[in-house]
Amino acid sequence: MDALRHGWPLAIAGAPVLQPVETAFGDVTGEAMLLSATRAATLKLANQIEAAVPRQPVLMRAAETFDLGAALAVADPALDLQRPLKGPFKALPLVWEEQARAALELARMAGVLPAFLVDPQGAAEPVSLEVEDVAHFADAARLQIATRARLPVAAAEDAQIVAFRSPDDTREHVALVIGTANTDRPPLVRLHSECLTGDILGSLKCDCGPQLDAALQAMAREAEAGGWGVLLYMRQEGRGIGLVNKLRAYRLQDQGFDTVDANTRLGLPDEARDFPTAARMLDLLGVDTIRLMTNNPAKVEALEREGVTVSERVPHSLPDNPHNAHYLATKRDRAGHLLP
Repeated sequence: MDALRHGWPLAIAGAPVLQPVETAFGDVTGEAMLLSATRAATLKLANQIEAAVPRQPVLMRAAETFDLGAALAVADPALDLQRPLKGPFKALPLVWEEQARAALELARMAGVLPAFLVDPQGAAEPVSLEVEDVAHFADAARLQIATRARLPVAAAEDAQIVAFRSPDDTREHVALVIGTANTDRPPLVRLHSECLTGDILGSLKCDCGPQLDAALQAMAREAEAGGWGVLLYMRQEGRGIGLVNKLRAYRLQDQGFDTVDANTRLGLPDEARDFPTAARMLDLLGVDTIRLMTNNPAKVEALEREGVTVSERVPHSLPDNPHNAHYLATKRDRAGHLLP
């Protein structure tokens, strides 16, 4: 991940050298590119590949060699209006698909565009790794409690914050526990993905900030009634695609695409949140049964697949505004959220 952010190429055992397009530097060129199937579909390769899914890798080449400018124009759909004339492209057989999938997943985790020059000329010394290293890095079982402390917050002055850390991942997730653990009543739990624009800057494009505040207030009321609550604050900006890619999706939304189509045009999944890590956090807190604050039945199913018992789904919807009405309608109509 560090290599991808610095623009260094990867040498995944069993595959050609892969140069991340977004962060590359120097006079690097390539005859072929690796990208996701959904991005390939927007480049008119849909008739040459199987059904387009975000993490399906596609190997393709153009009539001319890719320099970095041309490769970035292919990789970033936010540039399509500036550089609309691209191609023609041809899909090529991909015999190292496992390594390609690992590369696309690493790009998502690093928050960069999932696009690589293949076997590039002029690239720096590559960083070597195995396919298995990606799964090892993301293994939720490696997460541990780092520390905990009392943290008075506006909603509840007797709250406690618990920080979690994994050996390799620099993102530190936290849980805010409000009230005293009560074995007779499952805690009210909210799984909240970090949203810099909504939580901190007060963005009106989403409902993240108001949902966070309302969840804390609901947990405080729960504690006053003898129960307790747990807010899991996950460092997975943009549902797991990263801040920069989320802002690219915003730019595509300004061009008329909804939030689902914006993500898939980027070659990224609409849902990439780390539910195994959320389940691990609950397990380390000694919680196995919860009352989950969510409007999304898929979130209930995802946590239950990880061994968490969800005894009740507690609705958690708030009024829309002119800036997020379409976003919330997309959640309802395309992502299955139970919203009015």
